[in-house]
Amino acid sequence: MKIKHLLLSLFVALFMIAGPASAGDRINLNTATVEQLQALPGIGPATAAAIEAYRNEHGSFKSVDELTNVKGVGVKRLESIRDAIEVSSK
Repeated sequence: MKIKHLLLSLFVALFMIAGPASAGDRINLNTATVEQLQALPGIGPATAAAIEAYRNEHGSFKSVDELTNVKGVGVKRLESIRDAIEVSSK
């Protein structure tokens, strides 16, 4: 029984770490670090680095749809993370 409780607690902790701090928190494409970008589902180190490189080369993202201009991010991937990202000048 103790192991079951421990595993459940571990699962809950991992679930909380995997996403943004709360449901209302989104990752800002214009200020996110490579590490923060990697917290998004389907975004690994190479894609996160490509997002940062695109931002450095082209300036701030004007909309989340512009993310599809980054190599490795297609429409399907964008749709899968749309609710977790935002674009603002913060």
